Amino acid sequence: MTIRHPSFVRSSLLRGAAVAAIAISAIAGASSAAAAATVSVYSSGFNNPRGLKFGPDGNLYVAEGGTGGTQQTIGQCQQVPSPIGPYSGSTTGGRISKVDSSGHRTTVTSSFPSSQTSPLSGGLTSGVADIAFIGSTMYAITAGSGCSHGVAGTNNGVWRVNADGSKTMIANLSAFQKAHPVAQPEADDFEPDGTWYSMVAVRGALYAVEPNHGELDKITTSGSISRVADISSAYGHIVPTAVAYRGNFYVGNLNTFPIVSGSSKIIKINPAGQMQTVVWGLTIVTGVAFDSHNRMYVLENTVGAPGPTPGHGEIVRVEPSGKKTVVVDGLSVPTAMTFGPDGALYVSNAGFGAPPGAGQILKITGL
Repeated sequence: MTIRHPSFVRSSLLRGAAVAAIAISAIAGASSAAAAATVSVYSSGFNNPRGLKFGPDGNLYVAEGGTGGTQQTIGQCQQVPSPIGPYSGSTTGGRISKVDSSGHRTTVTSSFPSSQTSPLSGGLTSGVADIAFIGSTMYAITAGSGCSHGVAGTNNGVWRVNADGSKTMIANLSAFQKAHPVAQPEADDFEPDGTWYSMVAVRGALYAVEPNHGELDKITTSGSISRVADISSAYGHIVPTAVAYRGNFYVGNLNTFPIVSGSSKIIKINPAGQMQTVVWGLTIVTGVAFDSHNRMYVLENTVGAPGPTPGHGEIVRVEPSGKKTVVVDGLSVPTAMTFGPDGALYVSNAGFGAPPGAGQILKITGL
């Protein structure tokens, strides 16, 4: 039987990480596949680290899934189908951390909801999925909120976050998805509130990818939401995750479980929403970034294993010619990456399934 659950894929990430206990002196496993690259732990102490961005103040900000919770909403609203649902969660615990130039982590806020899948599927945790800056203002996008995620009275959305940790929702993404279904939703893997994953700022607006429904949306700072591309309409249920912008949007995908090595891809989406596959032969993509030489880097959560497995994550450089080179391997369930102003690549490591506080940010130089 083929199980078509991107959430199940994510749960597998969690179970694999737990089985390995994320032996995280961890990056002990991470290595440079290119002689010049160096991998080091930049900061630690994170709870399921996800998207990360440098702010205008030069500090690194990290979105975190959090630690989940015990509240449930069975009987109150539509639940996520088993084995992923029913979820449980908490109104707090989803976190954003600030990391200074010395790698010291402090909490900006931990007041976002955090939720987890059912114990049957491993208890995958979601909370704050990603952050982006427009000017000096931070925006966060959430994945762990909503009644379908066990947290009554909350919604997934985009939030404006102030330096003191206070926050204001500017766009209700749960409501938008319920009112604007995609062309090909997957009935046996449907999350009414969505599972938002990646967000970028482009020319004063925010653009976000949602894997469960399969879409790329635009969110303005005034709260207007519009769909740039219904990825499901052209590709079906491929679980799009990471997005980067370089003149066009470049979106990577996980694909469905069981994992087929080399089945993930990068899709180019122009501002008008037209889609074209531009890179093939990838596996479980969770990050896309461009360096100053216009070279694309792709973060693969697991390569060379039957399922998501700690110690099997890789970073692949894709030249403008299309040539692919593995530049780092041995990562433990990595979930996102970004280039810093220093030209180094920063990666969220142990982003699924590690014990509380065991997530890391890695710094990769010499690429």
